[in-house]
Amino acid sequence: MRRSFVFASSWEVAAPVDAVAATLTDLEHYPDWWPQVRAVAKLGPDTAWVRCRSALPYTLDLVLDAVTRTAPVVEVRISGDLDGFARFTLSATGTGTRLDFRQEVTVTGALGLASGVARPLLTWNHERMMAGCREGMARQLLSERAVAPSPRSRPSGPR
Repeated sequence: MRRSFVFASSWEVAAPVDAVAATLTDLEHYPDWWPQVRAVAKLGPDTAWVRCRSALPYTLDLVLDAVTRTAPVVEVRISGDLDGFARFTLSATGTGTRLDFRQEVTVTGALGLASGVARPLLTWNHERMMAGCREGMARQLLSERAVAPSPRSRPSGPR
């Protein structure tokens, strides 16, 4: 049994496009800021194994292959428990970066069978996952900005 899911959402973070793209392409550090990403292992220069678990007691094992790692589009091909893609399209705004997220996946096996009746629950679970992304990314980018030196700062001391 194969079932398809399409997810889309948009939000804004108070950080420049290049900082957002750098955070999105640094898969190995996702568990540092995205609570639902439980583990990441680099399998190659553009490939990583990722374990995700949101609110439901079910862990997804995924392999992500980079399609593009350069802004304005950051996209991965997804295989494993899901098959499809996830894409962030980034655009500068007056106060930061707008992220337009789109994910199209199919599920098979037990999850595909369960999704026939549990679709609303699985959609809710995905929404919890993406809330963790939004909140965690905002915190991560804010903390990076707090420790980065200001471009206007100058060394103190005698002149």
